[in-house]
Amino acid sequence: MTASIGRAAHAGSLARRALSPAIMAFVVAALSLLPGSAAAHPHVWVKVQTQVLHDKAGRITGLRHAWTFDEFYSAFATQGMDKDGDGTLSQGELEPLAAENVSSLQEFDYFTFVKANGNDATHAEPRDYRLDHVDGILTLHFTLPLKTALDPLTQKVTFSIYDPTFFVAFDFDKSNPVMLASTAPKSCHPKFAESKTAQVKLSELGEAFYSSLDATSEFGSQFAKTIAIDCGTN
Repeated sequence: MTASIGRAAHAGSLARRALSPAIMAFVVAALSLLPGSAAAHPHVWVKVQTQVLHDKAGRITGLRHAWTFDEFYSAFATQGMDKDGDGTLSQGELEPLAAENVSSLQEFDYFTFVKANGNDATHAEPRDYRLDHVDGILTLHFTLPLKTALDPLTQKVTFSIYDPTFFVAFDFDKSNPVMLASTAPKSCHPKFAESKTAQVKLSELGEAFYSSLDATSEFGSQFAKTIAIDCGTN
């Protein structure tokens, strides 16, 4: 049995609506084995590397994500997936879980929030998605195209990655967290904005509070880092 990040991440909200009782029980049981997981969020940790995609004119056309999951989630998400019993997980064996991930994340905008001049920028369906499994660790790769290309020379473009329910904690990798494509304007570079200061003590919140959160919640945003595409002109 497998568990996608979208479904596992919302065992308190989305999963109660979308998961079968068997998968729901599996997710809850697996998470209960994690240290300190019974009474606190987050439950899943993800390291992020993102490439900002640009067309030949230098406009931003989308984001290419690589999300590396923690060892505990990687272990329970891949249980029973080694169908041929060779001790490794092939792309073919991982393909159903990759498809389930991108499908279940749709309701939550793929945890990716892009803004242009402070307004929400919409994106199309993800493409080129796949999962890698190396040394017991899962990494999800996918491209999220924008419906309308953005000009970083004339627009203030920012993005952040977070789970509104804070079931999943995202943090950018220490090595090359954000990269621009070679076609980006030469004056542009990614710049991390100052992180917001969380105004709540997680230890004081019970599971009932988290279970009430859904895709429209903004609770997780207070823990998110925002990246601006700084071109010195906007």
